[in-house]
Amino acid sequence: MIHLDTNLMIDLVTTGSPHIAVIRKWLEQGEDLGCSAIAWSEFCNGPHSKEQKDAVYHVLDRQVIDFSCEMAEQASRLFHYTGRRRGSHSDCMIAATAIVHRVKVATRNIADFERFVPYGLQLIAVPT
Repeated sequence: MIHLDTNLMIDLVTTGSPHIAVIRKWLEQGEDLGCSAIAWSEFCNGPHSKEQKDAVYHVLDRQVIDFSCEMAEQASRLFHYTGRRRGSHSDCMIAATAIVHRVKVATRNIADFERFVPYGLQLIAVPT
């Protein structure tokens, strides 16, 4: 399974985004897609229509992973291990969800997530 970061979900509802082709290719290859509840919450902040939100939810096959106590503790460790960077806690929570579930995170925000790789994150860097 591949968890999409928020930016790729936004790309799915952005007309002309070149990243739609990347996601389509994964689906054609039989990859299951999902996301963390944290990334889903960020995506739901919009702006987008209900139809666009429902379309992304369909692409994810409703695979939005709840955030648990175990993930909260892992996110806290990641936050501390990576220097307690202001504004980074959401990324820590998205990474923690993927680490706990042993899935990859695909993102265009490579710099925001590569610091979690030494702590177990499997990262798919999608070029911008």
